[in-house]
Amino acid sequence: MLQRASLMTEGPRLCGNDWVFQQDNAAVHNARLTKEFFQENNITLLDHPACSPDLNPIENIWGWMAREVYKNGHQFQTVDALPEAIFNTWSNVPTSLLETLPSSMPERLFEVINKNGGATHY
Repeated sequence: MLQRASLMTEGPRLCGNDWVFQQDNAAVHNARLTKEFFQENNITLLDHPACSPDLNPIENIWGWMAREVYKNGHQFQTVDALPEAIFNTWSNVPTSLLETLPSSMPERLFEVINKNGGATHY
């Protein structure tokens, strides 16, 4: 999945050459193969505490996608329709959203620190 995620092209395109990749500390993200992939591809990882959705902008994208997929109370008639809608929505995530979320990280970090790790408005 990491090889298909276009990290090597999209990271620098969206964030510049000194970009840092962020992920939570879920078990799958700490697997040996995952760690080797990042190391072999010289991808810098943000040191990130586990269970910190306020520090993980992808959570905002998942929320946006869920709202889009189920907009106006949409219900799906077939098993295949939901994954199709999810993939279509993923393909249409606005570039402006992708560009805005990383730039919010300093404010996110500041707010988490000020709230001593408590919930933030993110």
